[in-house]
Amino acid sequence: MAERYVAPDRATRVFNWFVVRLTRLGVSVAGSRELAVPGRKTGRIQRVPVNPLKVGGRRYLVAPRGQTQWVKNLRVAGRAELRVGKRTEVFTASEVADEDKLPVLREYLRRWAWEVKGFLGDLTKDAPDERLRSAAPGFPVFRIDPAGRPRG
Repeated sequence: MAERYVAPDRATRVFNWFVVRLTRLGVSVAGSRELAVPGRKTGRIQRVPVNPLKVGGRRYLVAPRGQTQWVKNLRVAGRAELRVGKRTEVFTASEVADEDKLPVLREYLRRWAWEVKGFLGDLTKDAPDERLRSAAPGFPVFRIDPAGRPRG
């Protein structure tokens, strides 16, 4: 099975640029954060807007575009930062197995489908469980846990 990846179009790049700028100023767009993760090849910090999600008392990051660069970088690094304004939260990341993604994907669709619908194909918050299970391999999910005290 080929890895799922949805390349960002121009509108996505522009939207992300605005969200990152607002987030750096301390304005979170519907809970968004700036993910700062070291590049797996260069070590340089890569920055991208993400939508942290809380499910069952745990926090997660979902990659609606699939196997993006930030996903590949986070797999290698195992830790990164979430930022909003001057506040920085260091976290560790553990990838969630496909068979455990269902409640996270369901909540992600409920909360964020309005923003990422162009990357979801026919998935909706009302999709049958079996449809979500079959789609799960194409949507990387990471559980995130605090790795230290927030700064800022």
